[in-house]
Amino acid sequence: MTDQQNNAIDSPGFLEPGKSNLQLIYILYLAGLIVGITPLVGIVLAYMNRGAASGPYQSHYTWAIRTFWIGILYALLSAFLSIIIVGALLAIATVVWWIIRCVVGLQKLGRNEPIAKPQSWMI
Repeated sequence: MTDQQNNAIDSPGFLEPGKSNLQLIYILYLAGLIVGITPLVGIVLAYMNRGAASGPYQSHYTWAIRTFWIGILYALLSAFLSIIIVGALLAIATVVWWIIRCVVGLQKLGRNEPIAKPQSWMI
């Protein structure tokens, strides 16, 4: 086999548990702010690969899954409160929170560090 074929076999793809998959999930989450549907693909990937992840990646899958569900909760709360002005402010805060969590996840992933408190509701 050539070196190029060996590298393709050794490195996991975007659908396999690991760094590339987590990067894709975070990018899908961020793209969801524009496209809307991509976080659903991200959460499916996160659930599919969470059990097979090892090392620092386990905490990232937990972080990504919680980011999705807590973000949905905040978005629904924002929609409910949109009757009054508070809902619009909460929606802006939710978007900022979502972006920060994705950026923090990408930064720690780039340094191969686990998320310190993956169960946290905050950052």
